[in-house]
Amino acid sequence: MGRFPARLLHIATPAEAKRELETIGVDPAGIGMMAPKMLSRCVKLSGLLCSQANILKQEMLSLGGDAAVARGTVSCSVSHTDVILMGTDKQLDKLCSRLAPQPFSLPAVAAELKEILHHAASPPSIWRTARRTLSLHRPLIMGILNVTPDSFSDGNQFFLPHKAIDRARQMVDEGADIIDIGGESTRPGAPPVSADKEHRRIIPVIEALAGILPCAISVDTWKSSVAQSALDAGAEIINDISGLQFDPQMAEVIARSGAAAVLMHTSGSPETMQGKTGYGDLIGEIVGALDRSCRQATEAGVERDRIAIDPGIGFGKDVEQNLEILRRLNEFSSLGFPLLVGTSRKSFIGRMLNRDPEDRLMGTSATVTLAVANGAHIVRVHDVREMRDTADMAHAITSVPAYRQCKSGSFTPS
Repeated sequence: MGRFPARLLHIATPAEAKRELETIGVDPAGIGMMAPKMLSRCVKLSGLLCSQANILKQEMLSLGGDAAVARGTVSCSVSHTDVILMGTDKQLDKLCSRLAPQPFSLPAVAAELKEILHHAASPPSIWRTARRTLSLHRPLIMGILNVTPDSFSDGNQFFLPHKAIDRARQMVDEGADIIDIGGESTRPGAPPVSADKEHRRIIPVIEALAGILPCAISVDTWKSSVAQSALDAGAEIINDISGLQFDPQMAEVIARSGAAAVLMHTSGSPETMQGKTGYGDLIGEIVGALDRSCRQATEAGVERDRIAIDPGIGFGKDVEQNLEILRRLNEFSSLGFPLLVGTSRKSFIGRMLNRDPEDRLMGTSATVTLAVANGAHIVRVHDVREMRDTADMAHAITSVPAYRQCKSGSFTPS
């Protein structure tokens, strides 16, 4: 009896599904019908009424999928339940259609589900700043330029303006797409710095670089007055560690200027955040907080394609939580915004490997590789040349178009 070799397929994207179907010679019309069946997803919905959850479960079962609900949901002995839907993209899309005429606010549930599926199938391809449009077809490298005396890794190295300017030029030569300038240390336990002091540290550097750098200038600040001065001096991205929560005027400043915004999650100020690492649902709570920050931004007038999100690795998270965020980065795609990840030389790498900040290059490289593989569009790093290569290689492995571009010569890593 002959053998019929079998193997498992790992299909993560519509493009991968299409490629496998093309490989075995499926009719083009059939590819459009079958590709969605190859993509299985789990979607978690929170805080549903039992009446809503029971209809969702019945509909998913009838479509060939399933839905997990809390014990007591069928008998309605609990008031609310979270629901995990399990099915293919095709089944979930059909579910949305079936929910449209249903009672119990289920059309709103369908709209939420449809939006999540759209974001998963169509990730962002551009990020607009005040001065340019950045393509996300390969990872962007954001080079860190700390103009501070006390940052955890490179404090005092580039505190003098001429040293900061030289370092920025060097990072551009090494492949940076963005230079992120910071005048206040945000390491755990760092004391706050006044807006005047932050202003004096960064504005001369921004003014000197704005006319000579070919790349975008970002400013790492949560203060609206500093952000406004930086934008006036030539910056085009505001990287706010508080996700608009520390300064109520920040969203208006960003909206009025047309700047891009990085909205990060933190559980408190740098002075206090490491005392606030208790989460009931780590990823769910971070996604929820980032969603609120993004809604706050858009309500203030910031356009969606100018917003990026950052889960805030190292900000109010312990070692295990930081590792979990990296493992589950793909879950942040449900928000539909470019994803920035900053792991460079951070203490969780030091704790895992028993390495000092200056000896965390290889650990950082591993985290950047996994971040890009799991959906990061932008990585914020100290070691630009090394992480440019790391990110480009990870992207080439995980993205078929990138590999084809590289082979044809049109993909040219810096």
